[in-house]
Amino acid sequence: MPTSFNESVIEEFRANQGKVGGPFEGGDLLLLTTTGARSGTERTTPLGYVRHGETLLVVGSDLGGPRHPAWYHNLLAHPVVRVEVGTRTFQALAVPAEGPRREELFAHAVREAPGYGDYQARTTRTLPVVVLERAEPDGWDAPREVVTLADKLMEVHTWLRAQLRHVKAEADAHFAARAAHRGPGEPPPPGLGLQIRQRCLAFCQALEFHHTSEDDHLFPGIARHHPHLTDTFDRLRDEHLTVARIQGELVTLLAGITVADPERFRTELDAMSTELNAHLDHEEESLLPLLADVPWPPAPPARRAQDGEEATG
Repeated sequence: MPTSFNESVIEEFRANQGKVGGPFEGGDLLLLTTTGARSGTERTTPLGYVRHGETLLVVGSDLGGPRHPAWYHNLLAHPVVRVEVGTRTFQALAVPAEGPRREELFAHAVREAPGYGDYQARTTRTLPVVVLERAEPDGWDAPREVVTLADKLMEVHTWLRAQLRHVKAEADAHFAARAAHRGPGEPPPPGLGLQIRQRCLAFCQALEFHHTSEDDHLFPGIARHHPHLTDTFDRLRDEHLTVARIQGELVTLLAGITVADPERFRTELDAMSTELNAHLDHEEESLLPLLADVPWPPAPPARRAQDGEEATG
């Protein structure tokens, strides 16, 4: 079966520490892996990128085509993506910019790579500008080392807490802009709907996956070796049901932000954040001592086949 152009670029990128030739030679290229909006299948796409401070920007240009590229629709459905730059691979939150921020970032992208201006001139659609925010809090050049399952749990919890803080900050920015919008003659407040939506969706999807993994795999695995902790895990499962309820309430709260009373909104958001953080604190207190000596990522299963024998699947 012939190898597609994208597949050949991906193979060359991974084989040569992020460097490729041909039309991409000398350019800034990354691999973006998204989850299919309908299929749920991972898709990897080579994309040019532009640095902007601590973040990376990708533009949904599709070479000036009439439709947004498939990877853009995928990240709207699943905001947490995987990014490969050079020899590094990490998770990131994909947040499309809106309003004046989109204009500012697109202008920056055109200054760095003028071709994006040509692509925009070829189409009537507004080219999306997507900010890739690294999940780890220490910036792009200082990845946090994860060597135990306790480290991995803290990495997930740190990311979840950061998303809650971002939601609060962007809600405050929305209310401040709304208060400054005095009337029809004034410019409209900057759009934050997609930013808040992406963070909430990413937070809820990540938290649901995290708890499902704990309930179905982590807790039963630990309980086999520590049966005296069964009651602890049962209580944590009950807490997960409470957290799922709070997630639903958070989605409903954020859906009504455009007409919400600011003080009531902030009070409800603070109460939900406090309860969710208390759950994360309790999980850390209960689980970190148990996971401190469990290596991450897990070691591959020992090879059972002897010399001259074939392992069967």
